[in-house]
Amino acid sequence: MIKRALVSVSDKTGIEELARELIELGVEIVSTGGTAKRLADAGVTVRTIDDLTGFPEMMDGRVKTLHPNVHGGILAVRDNPVHMAAAKEHHIEMIDLVVVNLYPFESKPSIENIDIGGPAMVRSAAKNYHDVIVVVDPLDYSIVLDELKQNQTVSEQTRYYLMQKAFAHTGYYDSMIANYMNQTRVFTTELSFGYRKVANLRYGENPHQAAAYYAEPLFHGSSIVQADILQGKQLSYNNIMDADAALRLIVEFHQPAAAIIKHTNPCGTAVADNITTAFTKAYETDSLSAFGGVVALNRTCTVEIAELLSKVFVEIILAPDFEDKAVEVMNKKPNVRLLKLGALTPPDGTWETRKILGGALVQDTDTKIITEHNLSFVTDNKPTKEQVSDLLFAWTVCKHVKSNAIVLAQNGVTLGVGAGQMSRIEAVNIALQKAGDKTQGAVLASDAFFPFRDSVDALAKAGVSAIIQPGGSVKDLAVIEAANEHNIAMVFTGHRAFLH
Repeated sequence: MIKRALVSVSDKTGIEELARELIELGVEIVSTGGTAKRLADAGVTVRTIDDLTGFPEMMDGRVKTLHPNVHGGILAVRDNPVHMAAAKEHHIEMIDLVVVNLYPFESKPSIENIDIGGPAMVRSAAKNYHDVIVVVDPLDYSIVLDELKQNQTVSEQTRYYLMQKAFAHTGYYDSMIANYMNQTRVFTTELSFGYRKVANLRYGENPHQAAAYYAEPLFHGSSIVQADILQGKQLSYNNIMDADAALRLIVEFHQPAAAIIKHTNPCGTAVADNITTAFTKAYETDSLSAFGGVVALNRTCTVEIAELLSKVFVEIILAPDFEDKAVEVMNKKPNVRLLKLGALTPPDGTWETRKILGGALVQDTDTKIITEHNLSFVTDNKPTKEQVSDLLFAWTVCKHVKSNAIVLAQNGVTLGVGAGQMSRIEAVNIALQKAGDKTQGAVLASDAFFPFRDSVDALAKAGVSAIIQPGGSVKDLAVIEAANEHNIAMVFTGHRAFLH
């Protein structure tokens, strides 16, 4: 039987209704601070925590529930004679239901907003879940009340479910604090990340895989998680992966830029004086691969772009904003997802994690920007100003192509992309094949060094005029010699750009 409930919540959704129904079931309500006042103001009979402990709240509220009368009443195992004898000796009253949720630390992080008593009560109740019901989510109030009304208790299955949520709640809360306090970005011995669920997904990469979608609350920068979905079906797992890859690419450009992403790789990217021209050039690069892709824009989507896209099949269009008439045009294709990103902001010194079997990899996000000042001009023939501009453009795109990665470009437009190949010469050949007869005078970016001169020889036959690559191979001199033989300008970045 549930005789006494301790209620102390930050999210006060439905708390008055819960308390009233518990009182009707004969449950005494004990509460703290703001929650007690909220209940009293609503006419709910409530016993203050001071009355239960015999001590006033002190030290600006830092100490109020850290007391044996609280934790003894929660942690006592009811069928343990020693526990119950100690409780009787010290006049500890049993607490059978703990309704506690914690202040969202990520919304206002500071030392004073670190809750001590709340997590302790949740953990105590979760540890003793066989005897104590713990509720941290207002959505679960109805579940508990329904079972109490029908059975005067709560089933073991429900108690276990609530316990799991309680430990997830405190674990998430502590991870928010730990990550916020790690301002120096140290890879500490123990590391945890807190994520809050956005939604369940229909399935994962494949229909037989279950999946869900989580947000990282302390992240600063543009994110698909924060986008407003103006229309379209629910995003799928693969949609989110592709949209994220698209956002990562376009946020790097200051001038109007457009990219079409397929299976996380850019099949066409372009920069121009205006976004409509940039999109048109990006799409025409490889319209075949663009079928069913994700379109990313770093400027407002114009009605001209919308009219072009209304005639083809794409999954997603993402942009900082959409012209009203562009939205009207796309309303005719209601299944296309329109993602409004707001002002684009690059990620700020964040970490990336990747789960492996039995562990995880953690690294800094690759925010390295290569400029002309970072380049080493290693060949006799030096690139022109226009070629340098194209080389840096190609390099930026290449950062977002799966390794081994090759990007051919000219006049701010990608011509051919070779992605994810097992050898660099294969990636070169695919990029050349994609570019077709447009390679004369083009430039090329490679995400890592050329191990042999064979790629340079192939590029020379196709008329490629300049190459940007990291350098660092034991064969660098041979590769440079090949470039000199073919009168190709080559520059080294000194930095690799693998993307696995």
